[in-house]
Amino acid sequence: MSRTVNAAMIGLGFGAEFIPIYQSHPGANVTAICRRNEAELNKSGDQFGIDKRYTDYDQVLADPDIDFVHINSPIPDHAWMSLKALDAGKHVMCTVPMATTIDECRQIVEKVKQTGLKYMMAETVVYSREFLYIKDLYDKGELGKIQHLAASHPQDMDGWPSYWEEMIPMHYATHVVSPCLGLVDGLAEYVSCFGSGTVRDDIAQKSGNAFALQSAHIKVKDSDLTAHVWRCLYDVARQYRESFDVYGTKRSFEWTLVENEPHVIHTAKRPEPEIPEKIEVPDFAHRLPAEIQKFTLPAEIHDTEHLSFVQGGGHGGSHPHLVHEFVSALLEDRDPRPNAVTSANWTCVGICAHESSTKGGEIVKLPEFTLG
Repeated sequence: MSRTVNAAMIGLGFGAEFIPIYQSHPGANVTAICRRNEAELNKSGDQFGIDKRYTDYDQVLADPDIDFVHINSPIPDHAWMSLKALDAGKHVMCTVPMATTIDECRQIVEKVKQTGLKYMMAETVVYSREFLYIKDLYDKGELGKIQHLAASHPQDMDGWPSYWEEMIPMHYATHVVSPCLGLVDGLAEYVSCFGSGTVRDDIAQKSGNAFALQSAHIKVKDSDLTAHVWRCLYDVARQYRESFDVYGTKRSFEWTLVENEPHVIHTAKRPEPEIPEKIEVPDFAHRLPAEIQKFTLPAEIHDTEHLSFVQGGGHGGSHPHLVHEFVSALLEDRDPRPNAVTSANWTCVGICAHESSTKGGEIVKLPEFTLG
C-alpha cells in the first residue's frame, strides 16, 4: 500500500465531521463521498472540495481508487454495507454497532478472515479523552488492581430519526460495553440481564421490546472481573450520559452525575474527607499527528446542532484518534483496535443481554467466534 490511503465517506450527516480530519491527516485522502440525497451530497462536496460524488453505493465499491469505506449510515445498513465492501475488496471502518444480529456479526468476522482485509468498529468511547486518561492511569499502575467496572448510557431518543423507535436498548450498548472491556483488554464470556419498567405501547410494538431499561452483568473472560452496564432509550427521565466508572485497589474513577461537571478520583487510605477529588481530564491530542490535533476540540465541530453532539458532548475528542488508528493500521498492515473479533464481542454482548432479559436474567454465553 502507498504512503497514503484513500477513503470514501458513506453517509454525510454525523459522518461529515470526519471529512476534514481525513483531509488533514498526512496519511489519508477523501477520494469520494456517498449519500442518497443528491442535493445534500453536492452541498458537502462543494463544502469540502470533493469531486467524486455518488448516490449509488455499488458505484463507490466499483471505484478502483478507493482503499476503504467509512460507513456512517443508519444502523440497519451497517452489516450489509460492511459485507458488500469486504466482498469488493475494500477495508471497512463502520460506526457502531457492527450489526444487530449475531449472524451478521459472524458473517463480518468470517469475511475479514477470508479476505485478509481490515475492519474496525468506530467506537468513540474508547478513544475519548476520559477513556485515554483512565487507561493511562491503569497502565501506569496508579489504579492498582481493578476490582469492578460499571457504565451507563441513558438517552432520550424522542426526536431522533424514526428507525430508533425500532431499536432495543441493549442492541445499542457498545458505548457502555467497550470501555469496561477495553480498559482491561478483555472479552466478554457470558452475560446476565434484567429488563425493568415498560415503554409506551407504540415503542414496544415497533421495537418488539417492552422494557424501558435493561441492566446487565458481564463476566470478563479469563478474569475475576465483572462489569455492570445499563441502557435506556425512551420513557426514563434522565439527562443524557455516557458514564464509565472504574474501581481499583489504589484509586477509583467515577463519572460526574451531571454532564460538564468535574469527574471524581477516589484515592485509598487518605483521611475520609480527602478521599474524593474533583478533576479536570486532560486532552490527549499530543498522541496525534500535529496536523489533526486541533480536531479533538469542540470548536472544530462543524454541525453543533446535530443530535449526536447536542447529546454526545462532542464524543470526548475521539474522532481524530479513530481516524489516526485506522489509517495507521492500514499503512502498517496491522489489525486496528478494535478489530473485527473484538468489535463482534462488544456488539454481541448487547444482543445476548437482550436475549437474557427475555428469559428472566438467564445466563447467555457469547458466541465462540467472538472469543478470540
